[in-house]
Amino acid sequence: MALADFIDHTNLKPTATVAEIQKLCKEAKTYGFYAVCVNGCHVSIAKETLRNTPVKVAAVVGFPLGAMSTKSKVFEAKDCIENGADEIDMVINIGWLKSEMYDAVREEINTIKQAIGDKILKVIIETCYLTDSEKEIACTLAVEAHADFVKTSTGFGTGGATVEDVKLMKRIVGENAKIKASGGVKNKEMALQYIDLGVSRIGTSSGPDLLK
Repeated sequence: MALADFIDHTNLKPTATVAEIQKLCKEAKTYGFYAVCVNGCHVSIAKETLRNTPVKVAAVVGFPLGAMSTKSKVFEAKDCIENGADEIDMVINIGWLKSEMYDAVREEINTIKQAIGDKILKVIIETCYLTDSEKEIACTLAVEAHADFVKTSTGFGTGGATVEDVKLMKRIVGENAKIKASGGVKNKEMALQYIDLGVSRIGTSSGPDLLK
């Protein structure tokens, strides 16, 4: 597979304009990226811009804090799917995880997975806020809840993907879930290193630069 096949070309800035989202989608078509990743309000415009192309649309849910109610996350996920999203990148409730409310975290992930049916669910565990033990638990809960991916970061926390975190995540999920590395992936060498470690998707706003 070419590097482009691993990339979720991303613009999640709160200031992103419609024109910038259209530009993101046109770049994804030009470079053959796997998907674009956008905020929910931009799903319909991304879907329209990418019509008749193989590029997928991923939408974030509970972003970037993860601290919304489960009902609100479920509604948001369903709305994104109805507007054309192919994949959902949800943020876990980090406070629940740290409070050891593991059943609640697992149930929320599973409820969203059930709500979106056969669409892909990626679970953002926001590694920068977690201890290694909490990262392991979060990955285990995501697998138990039948998530398709575990994802390192929102890109809006205090840190992004690291080699150490990807190795830890791979050790826990094995072949039971895929891994998406995101946050701070700015060059081709770093992207290829993550892929060598078993990452299936790279979330980055620097996709074109990675391929140049």
